[in-house]
Amino acid sequence: MTEDVDSPRDLIKLTHEKLSSDVVSTSVTCPSCGAISMFIGTTRDTFEGQKVIQLEYEAYVPMAELEMKKICTSIRAEWPTVRHICIQHRLGVVPVMEASVIVGISSPHRADSLEAVRFCIDTLKATVPIWKKEVYETEEASWKQNKECLWSVAGKK
Repeated sequence: MTEDVDSPRDLIKLTHEKLSSDVVSTSVTCPSCGAISMFIGTTRDTFEGQKVIQLEYEAYVPMAELEMKKICTSIRAEWPTVRHICIQHRLGVVPVMEASVIVGISSPHRADSLEAVRFCIDTLKATVPIWKKEVYETEEASWKQNKECLWSVAGKK
């Protein structure tokens, strides 16, 4: 039995492997959708004047996957025309210029996929238990708390 490429699907992945925007784009492509919107978050080389050489991510995987599935459910409730959702987040070491997170969402028209992608990444940053450590060229490191985190002091303001 073949899979219906138009049947809605949610693809969630936490991995130590390098992420691919091509893989995400292909996974959300389908004949009934004229829009694929994506967000790609990459490691930048500076933060507050310090030279960053890499990020390191850790997650409580069972809870992170559950929260990512909740995001998909929320997207489908708010944007019923969304067809496919793919959320991939890298764990472990992520060098400068490589992707830490990729979100891809398809829908028949661009407005829904664009809005859903923004909601997805904003909600992921606020609710999914993934922690980031910045490693600087001085060999110092700093665990970072997302300002958007619901459990952070900054996220409650």
